[in-house]
Amino acid sequence: MAHPAPETTKVVVQTATEPLTAAGRTGIRYRLLLDRGARLIISLGGIAIVAVIMAILLVLFVEVAPLFRGAKAVHVGSVATPAVTPMARIGVDEYRQVGYIVGSGGVNIFSLRDGTTLAFAPAPFQKEDVTTAISEISQGKFAFATQTGKVFFCEVTFEASVVDADRKIEPNTTFSDPIALGDGQTVRLLAYRETKDGKLVAGLIGTSGLSVVRATEQKAVIGPSTFSAEIWRLALPVEGEITAIAADDRGEDLFVGTSDGKLARVDLRNGEPRCAELIAASSDNPITALGLLIGDRTLVVGDSRGGLSSWQVLADAGGDPRLQRIHDFAPHSGAITSISISNRDKGFLSGDKDGGVKLHYGTTGSTRLSLRLLSGNLESICYAPRADGFVTLSAGGLVSDYGLENHHPEVTASSLLRKVWYEGDSKPSYTWQSTGGADDFEPKLGLLPLIFGTLKGSFYTLAFSVPIAILAALYASQFMQQRWRNLIKPTVEIMAGLPSVVLGFIAALWLAPNIDRVLPGILVMPVIVPSLIVLSVIVWRGLPLKHRARIKPGTELIALFPVIALGAWLSIKASNILNDMLMGGDYHQWLTQRLGLSYEQRNSLVVSLAMGFAVIPIIFTIAEDALSNVPRHLVLAARALGANKWETAVRVVLPTASPGVFSAVMIGLGRAVGETMIVLMATGNTPIMNWNIFNGFRALSANIAVELPEAPAGGTLYRVLFLTALLLFGMTFIANTAAEVVRLRLRKRYSLL
Repeated sequence: MAHPAPETTKVVVQTATEPLTAAGRTGIRYRLLLDRGARLIISLGGIAIVAVIMAILLVLFVEVAPLFRGAKAVHVGSVATPAVTPMARIGVDEYRQVGYIVGSGGVNIFSLRDGTTLAFAPAPFQKEDVTTAISEISQGKFAFATQTGKVFFCEVTFEASVVDADRKIEPNTTFSDPIALGDGQTVRLLAYRETKDGKLVAGLIGTSGLSVVRATEQKAVIGPSTFSAEIWRLALPVEGEITAIAADDRGEDLFVGTSDGKLARVDLRNGEPRCAELIAASSDNPITALGLLIGDRTLVVGDSRGGLSSWQVLADAGGDPRLQRIHDFAPHSGAITSISISNRDKGFLSGDKDGGVKLHYGTTGSTRLSLRLLSGNLESICYAPRADGFVTLSAGGLVSDYGLENHHPEVTASSLLRKVWYEGDSKPSYTWQSTGGADDFEPKLGLLPLIFGTLKGSFYTLAFSVPIAILAALYASQFMQQRWRNLIKPTVEIMAGLPSVVLGFIAALWLAPNIDRVLPGILVMPVIVPSLIVLSVIVWRGLPLKHRARIKPGTELIALFPVIALGAWLSIKASNILNDMLMGGDYHQWLTQRLGLSYEQRNSLVVSLAMGFAVIPIIFTIAEDALSNVPRHLVLAARALGANKWETAVRVVLPTASPGVFSAVMIGLGRAVGETMIVLMATGNTPIMNWNIFNGFRALSANIAVELPEAPAGGTLYRVLFLTALLLFGMTFIANTAAEVVRLRLRKRYSLL
């Protein structure tokens, strides 16, 4: 039977295009114009942000760059003066307009501009007296010794005035009454110091005999003061001849250099002088020059081979003072003939017989400048009082004036990032202490304690906040009911807006004292609270189903709030019991004796808790968004394959959202690294390098806030603070770059195809 052919229906679709109206064309052009305008504004905004960041970097580099410029000396001019004796000393006023030469006959004062003699002050010697030694006490102060054993003190001062728009310098020279030192014998070398108790004079009699005079001043209520003098004769146990001597201004030590390279220390602390130690200082090379840096704590020793080293008197293991070698400076090519000390910092100049001059800095052990004089035969050198230049004196009487640019000598890359041996310390250390109470204080600008403090605070903050924030975000996104999530998430986000100064204020004045009061309970809280939670879950599981059905899934956390509060209350109540039973009633002492940990009320624990309130909302919000945006079909597929909620959340949702979660953690790290006010107020701001959570620290950001108001613009501290800002910028840049690299790799690994 034949079947009829199926009927086919032909459908004809007719399309018609109607021309756009004028209004339609205008609307399209308007939208295109808006699109182009928005694109232009967004592009300009991005370019502006990049430009601002680059401008900030440029400003930081401009302020930091001068820290690492070397010293520079410029020859201003030279003038000729009469030939001088080998013991002559050169000096200059603070404006470097007037110079003077202290010679055997007196003080010759002349103009540094043209060499004309302005005045000559003869030494008040008798005819039979001949100058045998001249000692420079400090800039402008000298002592003369004669062949009859007398010592005269000489001081050269200047008064500046302005006459017809020109500065006029008036010199003044005074001599003191003589002090008998050598008992009629010739004094060959001389050391003179004015101590707080009077005057200390030491001179070389013969080749190895020392004569020491201590003149003690007795101030009278009415009338002039009187001096009582004690005189000692001391023979040092040295084989060679004594070639140099120096004394400190405290009257505690007398230093003696010999022709066989030995350095002796004569102890003056307990009445009668005694040779306390004799050490080899320059490998059998005669010691030719000694000098004490400002503060008289550091001794500079120069020898006949050009060697230059610094020494300090430090306590040994038994508490006895001993000479300790600190630095070896760049050597000279010839014998060192002169050492001149800066009266503004720990810098000093050294000159050799061949005309070589070097500029050094005692704290860092660095040699900042080396040059060679055209005249050669250097006899004496003088650091200008303002440390802005120096003058030199050759054996032929030629005086040369040099301008000096030596900004920020206390800063080197090594001193910022490595250990430095500071005066009075028993060993090199990392130290930050920018200011002190004395004029001779040496700035301690080690940055590692600040970098360490920044990392320490960030580590403890993230250790506290990251687990809480991520677990809370995981629970809120995967388990909590939508109604509660809509309430809790905005509340947590509002927490992110809390001013950090308020958090720091609360942490410093309320949190820190209360933690100090109940610290043992705080330490056991991470054990008691989770234990109660686990116990409550076990009890809950044992209840009949009809009772458990009263709490809807996704609201379990609300039911656990009373349990958490009970655990916290029990922990605090147990604090006194633990303190009395296990820690002897004083947990501070127990921590120190048993664990070797000191406790400060404002410490890293307080900072981590306070800063956690600032970091947790940021991490929680971003992580919760990332976890909530995981495609729903992945969750349903995992549940369909038999995984429960926790397995799905941990093995599917969390890995898929790991790029966003990791970004949340790194943004929280950036907040912790850059936080200022909480760290400033809630920790002790002690720049120490110790991981003890009960100790404080000083972060880079807090250090800038503390130090910048007191830092003179353009000064060393000012520029070092800009360097710390640059370091902070670099740390956050490196962290963000590393985070982005890791995030992209995680995204590629867990990307959804």
